[in-house]
Amino acid sequence: MEERSKMNPDAELNDLGTIVIQTAISVHRSVGPGLLESVYEAILSHELRKRGLAAERQVAVAFVHDGIRFDEGFRADIVVAGRIILELKSVEVLSPAHKKQLLTYLRLSGLRLGYLLNFGAALMKDGIVRMVNGLTEGSWSTNLSAFLFPLRPLRLCERLLFSF
Repeated sequence: MEERSKMNPDAELNDLGTIVIQTAISVHRSVGPGLLESVYEAILSHELRKRGLAAERQVAVAFVHDGIRFDEGFRADIVVAGRIILELKSVEVLSPAHKKQLLTYLRLSGLRLGYLLNFGAALMKDGIVRMVNGLTEGSWSTNLSAFLFPLRPLRLCERLLFSF
């Protein structure tokens, strides 16, 4: 991982993301869908730590608005290596509100990468949404410059959200 990160600064972040996805799939296969989010949070954070990653649960994230610091703007379900926010759900279907929630968390925290992980999906691969904050494309406004990317590149256009 270290060699790749020297060539491409985002390579290490992508490698961390790969470990997160593999671990989430492993947890889902092990315990299945239908449990409370807090159960998946405990198991996933434990499994990530077993893989050598720092995984903090219920992290209070401060932010500044109008020159005022708010010490607890929100609580991230899991923050991995201080660089990736994981928002966990256990619902039948993810809604646009779930995606907007993670996007807001990314923008307020200043972190670049986040995953929305729905353990309620029958297949975990169908419950993973990767979100990247701060990307720009063409004339897209820099204020709304976060794009959603799915796990499978072939379905990219199906999962992009531009209506924030």
